[in-house]
Amino acid sequence: MKTGVLLVNLGTPSAPTAAAVKTFLAQFLHDHRVVDVPRALWCPLLHGIILPFRSPKVAKLYQSIWWEEGSPLMVVSKRQQAALSKALQAEGIDIPVALGMSYGEPSMASGWQQLKAAGVDRVIVLPLYPQYSVSTTASVFDAWARLMKQERLVPALRFVHDYHDFGGYIQALAASVREHWETHGRGDLLLLSYHGIPKRYEDEGDPYGRQCHRTSELLAAELGLERHQWRTTFQSRFGREEWLQPYTDETMKALPGEGIRRLDVICPAFSADCLETLEEIAEQNRELFLEAGGESYQYIPALNDNPAHIRMLVDLVCRELV
Repeated sequence: MKTGVLLVNLGTPSAPTAAAVKTFLAQFLHDHRVVDVPRALWCPLLHGIILPFRSPKVAKLYQSIWWEEGSPLMVVSKRQQAALSKALQAEGIDIPVALGMSYGEPSMASGWQQLKAAGVDRVIVLPLYPQYSVSTTASVFDAWARLMKQERLVPALRFVHDYHDFGGYIQALAASVREHWETHGRGDLLLLSYHGIPKRYEDEGDPYGRQCHRTSELLAAELGLERHQWRTTFQSRFGREEWLQPYTDETMKALPGEGIRRLDVICPAFSADCLETLEEIAEQNRELFLEAGGESYQYIPALNDNPAHIRMLVDLVCRELV
């Protein structure tokens, strides 16, 4: 069987404009896996209030982190695709690697068409979400299933459920932290901030929170940290519903009062830097920490196309080839 790899990430607006952000958010927030409120209640709220008022605000945030080459998430994702393809070829593994986004372009459908045109009859779908969540990983599976409804000949499927405790992933994270410390010095605390989900999702069986804590434990052990030297928090909540705690922003305000003056922050759930890391963490939360009395705040970048990250992705693909 000829195998192909489909890398999948969340997606991004095509431009840092209110119109492009509105289009992206409409697709994203219509996904029932992301927001499971009954449509009769959610759609009027989404189209009548959230999209008209939130889109211009979010567009300004994107403008503050937009790169010359485009959206950071898209730029990095394309680099990851190219680097993974090259690394596989260097290993003597000649399989095509396509890129697809859950929302926006390039879509998962376009990625699948590339693989199909290459004659692929077995696909490794690799969501770039280390920790499984119904709102991310399950959404990718849904999208793949919808694509396959249109196919007469459905390819064999290997679906990467998660890699939150995969050795290469933990080692790559640890290497990035050590490299950052060697260059910028080490703070009083390493804060591991993960994207949040409603606590209700966890109560209903989503393992995301548990997997995040496991990643933190393994990374701390790999770095040789004692329990008081690291902490796990959750960011990016919206709405009035309770989300996984402790909240990152509230923690930022409290840490200086606990004697933490120098802080290092890493976001292990993000495989590529994006709005939530470059603006929310590196800018917004930095201001919160410094305003509360902090003295030094260092954001440790996502793994992006770091060679250790690409090596880990190669190992994941090879695992699925067996």
